Amino acid sequence: MIWIGLTGGIASGKSTVSQILRQRGLPVVDADELARDAIIHGSEGYKNVVKAFGMDVLNKDGTLNRESLAEIVFTDKSQLEKLESIIHPIVREQTKKLKDSLKSQGYKMAFYDVPLLFEKNMESMFDKIVVVYSRMDQQIERLKSRNNMSKEQAVNRILNQVSMDDKIKKCDFVVDNTSDHENLENQITKLLEDLNDQS
Repeated sequence: MIWIGLTGGIASGKSTVSQILRQRGLPVVDADELARDAIIHGSEGYKNVVKAFGMDVLNKDGTLNRESLAEIVFTDKSQLEKLESIIHPIVREQTKKLKDSLKSQGYKMAFYDVPLLFEKNMESMFDKIVVVYSRMDQQIERLKSRNNMSKEQAVNRILNQVSMDDKIKKCDFVVDNTSDHENLENQITKLLEDLNDQS
């Protein structure tokens, strides 16, 4: 089974590409979903987060207040590393289980949707890497409307990631999401043909 890393810049259209792949019957494992599940209420990860960050990161009902947690970790690199040291081992273990399960089900290829693939130096984990490309002005507009960010906040989030040019240099395939949905569908058809040729 080919294990394919799917990444791109923030708000470049990765989720849309994942959705299209799933509609075409291809498995897509979502790293963000696994990270959320890793610290779900009552889990081992959740208990470790409370131990590491204290009761201040909890809502009244005992669930994690993800906004409070995000505020702490995104303003302090050492706190972010502390959180990642709790979440990442759980995500790695779950990913391995899911990958093995998909392999045993006989899938020829599976995708792993992971936003920070290059930022976390994960290239060696994959047989192929696909980058979803959008222009910076499109990313800014999407972040402004989707996440209610100011232009400045949006630009900061984009610049915090490895540049799109560098991602393109390091990947095997580029899906260009600068046009309309029909064009995106065509790009994915072409991508799957190319991947099938190589499998």
